Amino acid sequence: MNYKYWIGLSSIEEINSAFILKLYEYFGDIEKVFNASRAELSGIEGLSVKKSENFLKKRDEINLDIVYDRVVSDGIKFYTYEDKKYPVMLKEISDPPAVLYYKGDMEDCNLDRVVGFVGSRHCTRNGCDSVKKIISGLSGTDVCIVSGLAAGIDSAAHTAALDNGIKTIGVIASGFNFIYPTSNKKLYERIENGGGAVVTEYYPTFEPLKFRFPQRNRIVSGLAKGVVVAEAALRSGALITANLTLEQGRELMCIPGLITNPNTDGIYKLIKDGASIVTCAEDILNTLNWEIKLSEPSQADLDNLEIDERKILYTINIEPKTFDVIEAETKIPTERLLELLTVMELKGLLTQTADNRYKKE
Repeated sequence: MNYKYWIGLSSIEEINSAFILKLYEYFGDIEKVFNASRAELSGIEGLSVKKSENFLKKRDEINLDIVYDRVVSDGIKFYTYEDKKYPVMLKEISDPPAVLYYKGDMEDCNLDRVVGFVGSRHCTRNGCDSVKKIISGLSGTDVCIVSGLAAGIDSAAHTAALDNGIKTIGVIASGFNFIYPTSNKKLYERIENGGGAVVTEYYPTFEPLKFRFPQRNRIVSGLAKGVVVAEAALRSGALITANLTLEQGRELMCIPGLITNPNTDGIYKLIKDGASIVTCAEDILNTLNWEIKLSEPSQADLDNLEIDERKILYTINIEPKTFDVIEAETKIPTERLLELLTVMELKGLLTQTADNRYKKE
């Protein structure tokens, strides 16, 4: 069974996917890679003696049955680079993972329609709300959301996908023995238990070390047809992912934000450099040339609205109206109206125009 050789090589912390795949391309067989002799390795161009010796030393310490059984006994599934089900988009990047471990159900995710969301860990409420509003507009479609399961924008994207019945893939920077950040434990569980899949290239025992987060980013962008950036400083992990997106030949999109927010400096630089602007779900579909009919609220959904929500929809049914006009016509108290308008935007029932009017979706 070739799986054991892939897993065995993946369990060596001192080598990476690029090293494994270089040897795989040379030998053409993963078993031959694992059993390569010192003499055979010496014939590989660009492979130093030191690296070869280090590989041989670590390989000889591996018990294939033990490292393989640890993965299987923990309920971890995986694709190896030579598997037919290995994600096609990911295989196209310059440095794909040799093994992609996952929990959840990858086959339930439409890997032909994946869009990534990345951004600041220290995002503003406006940034998170913008992500949630845009993703809620994809409800009822077979689009899949991928992100990095970090705090901030990542968590907002995964949560919005789950809350709207959209499949989501979370890419982590460690093995499955670790949950990082620990505050996302419930989010991990929601994704694994029917919401999509949590994936990683790292063997279960690998810790979430700092250098692994930038490595993780290439998988987020690599799985996606396009990536949406929301709130990113000029020097940030999100900007790294944005650059990877362009290097991989994928579409780069940005959510504009307040110019007084330092976390939008990177956003406006990307927009000036040619990134597409996204303010609604349709913008994503248009940029990626996906012909998907967005679902509208059903009559059953409308029947379940609160009385005040129905008043608001009735008021803006013909034409967009300002907050003051809606307040005057519905007689809903200011604080209550602010709350309802925010909730209704997230539900995809209405949207705010550039001149601060509210219109029915």
